[in-house]
Amino acid sequence: MIRLSLDRDLVTRDLDAMVRKTMSMDLTWDWPCGVAYYGVAEAFGATQDSEYLDLLRGRVDELVALGLPGWTVNTCAMGHALLTLTEVTGDERYWAIVESKLDYLRHRALRFGERVLQHTVSARNDFPEQAWADTLFMAAFLMLRAGVRLGDRDLVDDALNQYYWHVEYLQDPATGLFYHGYDNVAGDHMSGFYWARANAWAAYTMSQVGSTLPEPYLYPRFMDVDCALRDQLAALRALQTPDGLWRTVLDDAESYEELSAAAGIGAAMLASGNPLHTSTVQRALDGVLANVSPDGRLLNTSAGTAVMRDLDGYRSISRKWTQGWGQGLGLTFLAGALRAERADTAERADTAAAEGTAAADEPATGLVAAPVD
Repeated sequence: MIRLSLDRDLVTRDLDAMVRKTMSMDLTWDWPCGVAYYGVAEAFGATQDSEYLDLLRGRVDELVALGLPGWTVNTCAMGHALLTLTEVTGDERYWAIVESKLDYLRHRALRFGERVLQHTVSARNDFPEQAWADTLFMAAFLMLRAGVRLGDRDLVDDALNQYYWHVEYLQDPATGLFYHGYDNVAGDHMSGFYWARANAWAAYTMSQVGSTLPEPYLYPRFMDVDCALRDQLAALRALQTPDGLWRTVLDDAESYEELSAAAGIGAAMLASGNPLHTSTVQRALDGVLANVSPDGRLLNTSAGTAVMRDLDGYRSISRKWTQGWGQGLGLTFLAGALRAERADTAERADTAAAEGTAAADEPATGLVAAPVD
């Protein structure tokens, strides 16, 4: 377990501000919305604040009433919030939409090679036979969550197949880090940079496999995910900046520190629970909190980023604006910190109670004073 030093009131205050800012944004049904609302759902899970659930449900209902878009890999990201709404409210309307996304991913989404999902952002063939780390959050993690809920072994296996091949295509075995993308036609990583948010997508979603999948050790491909994550987090720990953050190109000293990546990587390390990462997670939490504005914006979050042609392309991406993915990953990290603090408090209380019971059960061994006449 990772034990953090945190001011619960401060974290709760910042999380609340971030939820309210996120829900004030006019996000349409696409991946920024999907990541943002995943974070709101995580905030609800950590606090059980019914207002967060009401805000999320109201916005999703509004978007459904306006009409759903055509599905792409990226628009499937909204399935995460729908899954949570289904589980919490029991309203099967949300599950019906999740099922339509799963049907798309299973039968109509573009694939290549060993049935690997091609990264798609529109109805066009945007990036022929390209695998991007983003797909692990937008689709593979959703497929895993839904497959476990359904008890559907084929869907679980398909999800794990996506993890396996994205690791094969994107992780550099020499460094443990993930490239942004892979082009199967050219057989290369295009510009070939270790982009920080790509590493956050990979690390966070891999960190969730073991806790989502019952008896994960029975799935051979889980072992690949677990080892890939182990090597990646060790590499990332060595690249953390003195401010507790990570640069947008991880190994480039001239790249700026980027907050959505820092939040995602911090959340991954926290979920993985390696005690050797305690100080790294603590610094990441302090660094993220230092970049939450009073009105709930996660500052210094880079804009949407394609696989850029060169290093200057990554260095030049704007970080001026509030982004749905920054809000979502920031909320996910803060929610994880609150859960960790609560689990730590409960464990300490249980230990103290057990020690107290043991002491009370011990027989008295001291000398008895003689009576005084």
